Amino acid sequence: MVELKAVVSYPDGKAETVKLDSQRASAFIGLKIGDKVDGGLVGKPEYVLVLAGGSDSAGFPMDKSVQGGALVRIIQRKRGTVRKILRRGAMVTESVVQLNMKAVKKVGSNE
Repeated sequence: MVELKAVVSYPDGKAETVKLDSQRASAFIGLKIGDKVDGGLVGKPEYVLVLAGGSDSAGFPMDKSVQGGALVRIIQRKRGTVRKILRRGAMVTESVVQLNMKAVKKVGSNE
């Protein structure tokens, strides 16, 4: 079914990759960028994690401004040039293979 890689970034600047099997990965289906999750889902029960983004199997990144989970073409205007770029929606679907998460605080601390 669905297998994910979760990249967890810690406040000290270190990052760690955790592979999730289909049972643990199914808990993330339907979440959106910015949602808080329990760190126990990725084997880090001492942290609260925030979903920061991700990408699909073709490498297209998730974009918070795109609703849903579909792959869409958006127009990017920068310095007088116009480009059409592909972005994945902000919702985690079965086509997402990598999730980026930030550890925002330790459970039980007042940070």
